[in-house]
Amino acid sequence: MRRAMLAGNWKMFKNAREVDAFADDFIPLIETVHDRDILICPACIYIQRLIEAFRESPAKVGAQNVYWEDAGAYTGEISAPMLKSIGAQYAIIGHSERREYFNETNASVNKKILAVLKHGLNPIVCIGETLEERESQKAFDVIGLQIREGLTGLGIDLLQEIVIAYEPVWAIGTGKTATPDIAQEVHHYIRDVLAELFDNEYAQTIRILYGGSVKPENIDILMAQPDIDGALVGGASLDTKTFERIVKFQ
Repeated sequence: MRRAMLAGNWKMFKNAREVDAFADDFIPLIETVHDRDILICPACIYIQRLIEAFRESPAKVGAQNVYWEDAGAYTGEISAPMLKSIGAQYAIIGHSERREYFNETNASVNKKILAVLKHGLNPIVCIGETLEERESQKAFDVIGLQIREGLTGLGIDLLQEIVIAYEPVWAIGTGKTATPDIAQEVHHYIRDVLAELFDNEYAQTIRILYGGSVKPENIDILMAQPDIDGALVGGASLDTKTFERIVKFQ
């Protein structure tokens, strides 16, 4: 039985006052939720602030990005040991916006995964196709390559710590959502690739999240699909009531 995960990616939103207000409002809403994982990934300067705020709550805190070196002259970057030292538990790696705007590749995603696992953090590895790739019937080719190259050099012992997030790029921030059937089809394909690369037993244990305009109106039907184990939520995670409804999917 795979434990559900509802993860909020705040991207470059909220100031310090808004972060504090969210925590104050959100904690009472989720204090009795213990049968699923709740995760917030704020801007890096607020990670420790939220860790302190959520200390007695079920919510966990992660980073939106990480660099693959432990330390060095890499101005503006944050390392896995730094995140570990303040109590972060997860790091999003390879989000489509990082790939599109900051030139991240499958190779750099692989290096980041290795760095995160080395220091006992859990990577949330993002994969997904663009609208052009889907319309040209290349979606599975793209996704398969992202998995194979992104997970290069990893053994099953490490892979069990990984969460994968399927995020069709054409559905992120657009209001469009992959139909439950499309999302399920891709999630099932991801498990098939993992079974091919490693083994079927492992493939059945890894959590695969869906990301792409997730909202209260579609969370229940998405979570009803057999291979969807949670959601990576963007804009809908910024509001406490909206995210509460997503966290408390039926």
